[in-house]
Parts: sequence; structure tokens; C-alpha cells
Amino acid sequence: MTYNIIRAADDGARVITDAVIEQTREMLARDGWALLRGFETDMMGFSDLTARMCRTITFDPAREYSEKNTQKVDAGLGPIGLHIENGNTPICPDVVAFYCTRAAFEGSQTTICDGRAVFEKFDPAQKERWTQAMTVKRNLPEALWKRYLANEHPAISDPSEVTEEHIMQFKAAIPGQDFAPRADGSIDYMLTVAPVRPSSMSGGLAFANAILGPSHNYEPPVYTLADGSTVSTDEIEALRAIAEECTVEINWQDGDIAVLDNTRIMHGRRAIKDQDRQLFIGMGRL
Repeated sequence: MTYNIIRAADDGARVITDAVIEQTREMLARDGWALLRGFETDMMGFSDLTARMCRTITFDPAREYSEKNTQKVDAGLGPIGLHIENGNTPICPDVVAFYCTRAAFEGSQTTICDGRAVFEKFDPAQKERWTQAMTVKRNLPEALWKRYLANEHPAISDPSEVTEEHIMQFKAAIPGQDFAPRADGSIDYMLTVAPVRPSSMSGGLAFANAILGPSHNYEPPVYTLADGSTVSTDEIEALRAIAEECTVEINWQDGDIAVLDNTRIMHGRRAIKDQDRQLFIGMGRL
């Protein structure tokens, strides 16, 4: 297996310099992802790297915060299906970075799948089907949707500040959204996305979405294509088989940092066998 590795110089200071950041950007434009290995960093350094790669930082409201720009990855012990991060949200990150502070001695590999290679494997009928718009529908608990809105709305910073006016402003600012409130404060949320999208870093169409992914902290969504058909379980499994042919694994080492083009590369995880593994995430928009 060939990794897209950027290694720290054996005779250097092993710091993540501007030149390393530029090399990372070049590798993302070419291959969609890069693995930084052998550099000296810590949580503050990883937070800084995320800020240097991204113009705007975004978060998953269901995750625990670590540093200013990062969160802890905690999604149970089972395998995680391939997905782009926050793929079912209205503001999808362009870049996602992972920092391994403690690698597993066995299992727990992160899976990396090039959505461009997946799209190229589709036959003409599949390409026509998956280039339709797709609507994602699911129920979101009040605490989670308010936390997300507080992070993304420029006028507020705390979930307690959310008003109906903020909701309507956010809905108007990003087309393709709709919602229906429930008495318990949750909302039935609908979002129209493109299951096949161009990379924000390199162009080219990629099957890059969250159809194959998990719903660890959320209700499983219902996916409906523009022609009115619902994405079935059998169809998802067929997609999973194609994607597996385009998937490689990261066998983490302590201190590794992986940076992904989240508009092209899907990621997941093999089952966790070593529960001491620690992984953190930072993400944002260009």
C-alpha cells in the first residue's frame, strides 16, 4: 500500500513550516489527501495547523471539544462506513484533518476512499442516477441543531441566543434547506445536497457524500433522489462494494496527522480493538 506521506526531515527541527503546509495543499490538489509523519506537534499545534489550512473553522455539535479549533473523535467501537465529514449539514467543510495522539496496537485503521475513483467506476446508468440532487431528511434534537446554528450564524455564539429570526436568516442564506418543528423542540430537517460534487481544491467530479456513513450521534436519515426514488439498503450495499475497491487504510503512528479534501475523499474506520486509541479532528472551509 502506498501512502501519500510527507515526512519530517531527520536532520531538521521537525516543525510544520509554511513549506510543509504548501506541500500538503499541493498533495491535496493532486491526490485528495496527505499524511504528515514524524513532526513534533501537540494539540495546540494541531489546532494551529487547522487554522492555517482553513479560512473558517466548523464543528460537529455532537462531539466533545478539545482545543479552540478541534474536537475529539468518539464514535463507539464498531466499524464506521465511508463518508465525508458533516456531509448532511448545510455547510460542508472543505478540509478535514485528523491528529493521532495515541495509536492503536491493533485494528482501528482509518479508511480513505477517493470519491473520484468511485465515480469513474460507475457505469453510465449509475452516473446518471447519482448526479441527481438528493434530499436528506432526519429529526435533529433541539440541543444539537441549536449548537450547530450558534456556531455557524455570524450574529450569535451560544445556543441560548438562538431565536426564530436566526433560524429564518440561516435558512434564507443557504438554499436547499427546510424544517418542521416538533413540540419537543426538535426539528424534522430536510436538506438538498449533491451526492456527486466537484472538489473545491482540484475540480473533477467525485462521489463524495454521507450515504455509506454512520449515524452514531443522529437519527439515521432517509435519502430521496430528485426522481422521487428512495435510496434502498441494497443500493447502499452495492455502492459500498464499489467504494471498497477504491479504499486504502491508514495504520496510525503516534503523532500522525492526516489532511483530507472533504469534497473528494470519504473516510471511515475499521473496528476498534484497542480502546486506548486517541484521535482528534479539525475541519473548516477554504
